[in-house]
Amino acid sequence: MGNKLVNVTYITRDGYVELSKYRCLYFLLLFTAYVLILCSNSTIVCLIVLHRSLHEPMYVFIAALLTNSLLFSSALYPKLLLDVLSETPVVSYPVCLFQWFMYYTLGGSEFLLLAAMAYDRYVSICRPLLYPSIMRKANVCVCLLLAWILPFCYVSVPIARISNEKLCNFTLKGIICNSIILKLVCSSVVQLNTYGLLVLVNILLLPLLFILFTYIRILIISYRSGRDVRRKAANTCLPHLLVLISFSCLGIYDVLLAQIKTDFSNTMLLIMSLQVILYHPLFNPIIYGVKMKEIYKHVIKLFCSKVYH
Repeated sequence: MGNKLVNVTYITRDGYVELSKYRCLYFLLLFTAYVLILCSNSTIVCLIVLHRSLHEPMYVFIAALLTNSLLFSSALYPKLLLDVLSETPVVSYPVCLFQWFMYYTLGGSEFLLLAAMAYDRYVSICRPLLYPSIMRKANVCVCLLLAWILPFCYVSVPIARISNEKLCNFTLKGIICNSIILKLVCSSVVQLNTYGLLVLVNILLLPLLFILFTYIRILIISYRSGRDVRRKAANTCLPHLLVLISFSCLGIYDVLLAQIKTDFSNTMLLIMSLQVILYHPLFNPIIYGVKMKEIYKHVIKLFCSKVYH
């Protein structure tokens, strides 16, 4: 298994990128993106950890969400940067499986964390008197553990199943190792696809339905209540909805990529790959840093103190 190599193809709008011509430019752009992802996500995580006023369940879940972005980017970008500098970009099969594992584990975790955040907002807005007793520290810790452990266990099964499979194709059309890797193995992957659909229902569809249910309830309660309740609901729920819509589009694309036999266009692969490695990891900290009032105040205070010093 350790000697298996998968050629990584870089997709552009016009076809394959000539790395010999644009290697330095691509490396600079990717390195800049990686630094921005590390700085933006880690800054908000540190602010949440350091300030006691942000030690509330909602901000704890946001910190966990941004930590996922840090872990995923750190599992992907170093190898991607090396590939840009290489004449023939390749990735070893174990590393490819590791990226696949991180991709789906953290992706599933993100949906479960968004579901926990939706429930937190539901209790806060619709059951405010019960909020302290329901969203206790112990319950928050249980939610965090489940959000990470469940996807870990689910994804470990196909990884163990495919790790010893023989590869008949050694060219991977894409810049990351995700569900496309199933098209490289020689044996039938019908069972894995069926298992994947079951996992999809448990860690994507059910959390998504739960989120929609909670936000519909929040919308109904907010509409019936006063202006202050509506403002609170809009300020705290809108960022979560924006992140949910963004990540749901990514999840739907990835499911279609694994199930549909026809190949997607190079342009579509490029757009979705950029969303995975660039747009989504940068989108979360921007949304939460700007739209969440308490986080925004601490971010402004931090940068103002740096400027004056």
